[in-house]
Amino acid sequence: MRNFITYEWFTIFTIIGLFAIVAAKVLNAIRFNDFLYVIGNSKYLKIYTKDQKFIDQFDSFLFVNLVLSLSIFTYFTYSTFISPLTFELVLFLKLLFAISTIIIIKTLLERLIGSLFEIDGVIDNYLFQKTTFKNYSGIVFLIANLLLLYTDKYANVVIIASFVLICLINLIGFLTSFKNYQKLINSNFFYFLLYLCALEISPYVLLYKVIREYNA
Repeated sequence: MRNFITYEWFTIFTIIGLFAIVAAKVLNAIRFNDFLYVIGNSKYLKIYTKDQKFIDQFDSFLFVNLVLSLSIFTYFTYSTFISPLTFELVLFLKLLFAISTIIIIKTLLERLIGSLFEIDGVIDNYLFQKTTFKNYSGIVFLIANLLLLYTDKYANVVIIASFVLICLINLIGFLTSFKNYQKLINSNFFYFLLYLCALEISPYVLLYKVIREYNA
């Protein structure tokens, strides 16, 4: 893998992601420490859901790391399991733009749906929970990228193990949200399935097609 990936740019973007995490910690050290223990502990969600804002500086810094680390991880994954890539900065920036755009548009659409159906409070709380676990996944992506950047062996093992861990983290987040809004979901199960297909599954299918198109 080291033969076809130029590491200088990946190192720069990884450092930017790391600085973004440090900035979040400096901004609110107590909240950051609570955030690190969000898996298996509902304290963070209970405390900070009440104080959430439309644009939150703490989450914004973690979002920067998420999109950078996810883009690098996606590049490594594609190069390892599908087709080796010769690094091109323009191609990577397009991937970065596609990932960040899809996440932002998806979030805005969910907020719009909440306003249309007058369930803003429920949607806001749900999005906060989902954003929290996605940002947590961003830290895992960062660690995985460091292993992929600076180790020669077992890239496929690192990628698969990281992917499984990310899925587990987001599954915990999904089950947490499902438990909190189980009564509402049960009474609107058809709309819940429609939501899953339209806003949880289709964006990732779209992202995959974008990646394939730019590699064609």
